[in-house]
Amino acid sequence: MLGISVYLGHMEDGEQREYLEMMKEAGFTSIFTSLHIPEDNPAAFRDLLAVLGGQARELGMELMADVSPKSFKHLGVTMDTLKEIVDWGVSGLRIDYGIEAEVIARLSHDMKIALNASTIDDELYLQLKGFGLKEDNIEAWHNYYPRPETGLDREGFIKQNKWLETLGFTVMAFIPGDETLRGPMFKGLPTLEDHRGMSPFTAYLDLLHQCHVSKVLIGDKSLKRETLRKFTQYKEGAIELSISLCKDISEWERKIVRLRHNNRMDAARDVIRSEPSRIFTAEKGITIPASGPHERKTGYITIDNKDYGRYQGELQIVKRTLRADPKVNAVGAIVDKDIELIRYLYPGKTFTFKEIE
Repeated sequence: MLGISVYLGHMEDGEQREYLEMMKEAGFTSIFTSLHIPEDNPAAFRDLLAVLGGQARELGMELMADVSPKSFKHLGVTMDTLKEIVDWGVSGLRIDYGIEAEVIARLSHDMKIALNASTIDDELYLQLKGFGLKEDNIEAWHNYYPRPETGLDREGFIKQNKWLETLGFTVMAFIPGDETLRGPMFKGLPTLEDHRGMSPFTAYLDLLHQCHVSKVLIGDKSLKRETLRKFTQYKEGAIELSISLCKDISEWERKIVRLRHNNRMDAARDVIRSEPSRIFTAEKGITIPASGPHERKTGYITIDNKDYGRYQGELQIVKRTLRADPKVNAVGAIVDKDIELIRYLYPGKTFTFKEIE
């Protein structure tokens, strides 16, 4: 599952609704918001939460709110009446410190509860079970870390997630945004320190495929349009790679690059091989003249020329530096920020290219 963060009071109601609709269309179905409410204006936050909750409900999106005991007072609810916020459109609460295990277990029968994934241990888990925890309403959520150098260590993070998986938890972690970052640090809001400054889409695939995380939320306020497009493409089954093309390539080579590609099922060690590219070349009767030899570095996009015989027209992405070959034309390269995406082009995986001007 994919999700976003919405910080109350940062958008007008109409703008917020449009943003939610856009993100829902791109495949984001969960919303996180914080109810650590400033004491000087709690009533305004209640109204803002009610608006967000109504919009989430209308769009069929989950709304999880981060709370503390102090938040309850400002919202005008108690532990006994807390389930009333479900009527406001809130699906569940993200709970950290200050709430007893017995209360958490009781609340799990009325709403979804997200516990701090880093602090769950055997003792807490057994306590919660002893109090009658409704386990299918509990998730494990990691924090995000605004200050550089304070994000989680990869090895410990994965170890904890594997253990949480054995208990049946859905594990959630945050990735940074890349457009409007949240203050006061403006350094991204990732869970893993490795992801600070990384492309959000690359960080998403890393969590999904390498880190035993099944739910990912954007910690910051927004994504660039080009980044959101990558998530949309992935929802439709393809990984989009941003590239720069060589200026002197032929029009036929450009048309081959613009195909919708997929890696062959018999995946090669050194390159990603586009399955449809040779078929397209043969069907169109294309002849591709040699223009090399060119160096072939990691991330380069190449097309075999006429001197490769029946391989003519095969598009490849170079996975490791290879020697120059006069039978292979270099036609472009994946931009640096997307190089890591090559590792997720598994056998049979569909991929497309987006040229960056």
